[in-house]
Amino acid sequence: MTLIHSGFATIRRGLQRESPPMRLFEKAKRFGIWNPSDIDFTQDKADWARLRDDERDVILRLTALFQGGEEAVTLDLLPLMMTIAQEGRIEEEMFLTTFLWEEAKHVDFFRRFLDEVTGEPGDLRRYTSPAYSAIFHDALPTALNRLLSDATPAAQLQASITYNMIVEGVLAETGYHAYYTMLERNGIMPGQIGGIRLLKQDESRHIAYGIYLISRLIAADPTLWELADTTMTTLLPSALGVVTEVFSYYDPVPFGLQIDEFLAYAAMQYQKRYARLLAARGASLDEVARVTTNAIENDDA
Repeated sequence: MTLIHSGFATIRRGLQRESPPMRLFEKAKRFGIWNPSDIDFTQDKADWARLRDDERDVILRLTALFQGGEEAVTLDLLPLMMTIAQEGRIEEEMFLTTFLWEEAKHVDFFRRFLDEVTGEPGDLRRYTSPAYSAIFHDALPTALNRLLSDATPAAQLQASITYNMIVEGVLAETGYHAYYTMLERNGIMPGQIGGIRLLKQDESRHIAYGIYLISRLIAADPTLWELADTTMTTLLPSALGVVTEVFSYYDPVPFGLQIDEFLAYAAMQYQKRYARLLAARGASLDEVARVTTNAIENDDA
């Protein structure tokens, strides 16, 4: 992939500051500048020491899945950034620089929790499952790395659906909701709760961009809708399978967690974004930008 400059956009036309990517960039500058090293885990350590073995295990399981997932997206994002850069979409690339920075911070955050709160130095791959492996060891790297040799709209569409719609929009959001709910309802680990709250803000911007990118591609070429629909419906069972597998190891599930609550949450998030993408099939690019802008302003990615 070779990037050839044909005139710098910011000199030629300036920046499209009202575009959805630039609005997200502004949000990232305001809300994304937080340091995992600043989080106080003092109470979290004390809470960890009082937990039962099964409670520790479910926290370790969720943390391990997030740690692996955040590392995966940090490693796999670059081909998408390169593709967007090659197309000269400077506003989108500017936002994507924050995207990569934030994913790297998430890796730092979860590893610090493991090291300083749980004291878990060992190999946590025992917590991976078949559905998790299907997403993070196969579908995600395959879709993103394909862009290195195939940067067509179809390949971009599949990469963004895999990453933003499924990995972030279904798995990460549902997992963070479960993790946050587990700790908040039981009044434990305030440092981790605060960190996850910040993570959720970051992820909401990432998802907003992904839905914008997919919608832009579908609006530009409505024939891509069939591929989008097929990709989503193919990946969704594995995503829901990750949620189901987490709960299957416990009877009863620690902290009073109920699988139906989180499967319903995952389905709700999926259906909301699915409807947005379906609407893009007959929309203009201006309409896509307007809908995305409204979602960004209302924090409703």
